[in-house]
Amino acid sequence: MIVSVASGKGGTGKTTVAAALASVWNAPLDAMDLDVEAPNLHLFLNPKIKDCRIANIEIPVVDEARCTHCRMCSELCQFKAISDLGRILLIFPEMCHGCGGCITVCPEKALKPGTRELGEICWGHAGEQDFFMGRLRIGEAMSPPLMREVKSYRKKLRGREDRDLIIDAPPGTSCPAINAVMDSDVICLVTEPTPFGLYDLKLAVEAFRPLGPPMGVVVNRDGIGNDAVLDFCSQEGLPVLTKIPFSRRLAEAYSDGRVITQAAPELTPLFKDLAEKLRQLSRASSPAKEATSHA
Repeated sequence: MIVSVASGKGGTGKTTVAAALASVWNAPLDAMDLDVEAPNLHLFLNPKIKDCRIANIEIPVVDEARCTHCRMCSELCQFKAISDLGRILLIFPEMCHGCGGCITVCPEKALKPGTRELGEICWGHAGEQDFFMGRLRIGEAMSPPLMREVKSYRKKLRGREDRDLIIDAPPGTSCPAINAVMDSDVICLVTEPTPFGLYDLKLAVEAFRPLGPPMGVVVNRDGIGNDAVLDFCSQEGLPVLTKIPFSRRLAEAYSDGRVITQAAPELTPLFKDLAEKLRQLSRASSPAKEATSHA
């Protein structure tokens, strides 16, 4: 089972929930930080990193001697990473998404695959759990390809098929967040009972619902706002999986890099219950998935 912990905005407590869930999970588990622009799940799980490697993206390299300037490549590229000026073919590596389409359509084979560094992938152990994360190169804007490389690296390791996965997704509802949650069996949306929390929760529901996985909501800092988030969840048929009370002690634990189930052991049953509810959500959606696949 793949559980993505996501949020419509930053600062809701997404990483707090992901780390706490990982601490109480009672099945073989991998934890993955796909917030590659600012990964911080490792600060709480404290994994022993075994391997870090550079992740690259494939980009085209032009052989001017073979290029006839037919413009098939530039017409294909929706990201405008290639521009044909008649006498010269310009390639903008930072805009390339690595699809390889330009290389495929070139009739003269004037484009060959090259590489550009995206960032790094790290793998290690956090207790009995395996830990994966990506870290984007400073100045790099192309996070989805790195996120796909992190997922691919996990699949290459033996024994991953029988392990659950908790993903700490990037905040927001843009391409990185979509790429993080799109393979999920269930999405755990973390929000807060404030006007900003409600507004961004609505955006997240609108963005993620077409992807298909069932969604449930965790209300963090319960008690600081009103019931508008709960009313919205009721209207949308979104189960409120749990509420985490507002507490200075929990905020201090976060600032110290401590998992809140360790800082406040009385919350352990709450997160165990949350883990079970996420499993139930995933199981409840399985018949629907099978029906769709056979349709």
